[in-house]
Amino acid sequence: MFWILIVELIVSIIVLFAFTPRKDAAPASLQDFDVPTAEDGREVIDICGTVWIDDPNVIWYGDLSTTPIRADSGK
Repeated sequence: MFWILIVELIVSIIVLFAFTPRKDAAPASLQDFDVPTAEDGREVIDICGTVWIDDPNVIWYGDLSTTPIRADSGK
């Protein structure tokens, strides 16, 4: 009876590793995000009410820069 549990555990671990998705750890860049743009000559949309805009044209969206987060262990 005990050896059946061990076999089931080993089979479960093999299946777990076989079906785990592989991740390519590429860091995210600013091109990966869909942020509003500011382009000269684009039309300005007049909106009344609450709606979702997929590609708005804005003047300024903030400081989009990336900095690594570094944390000390405190020891």
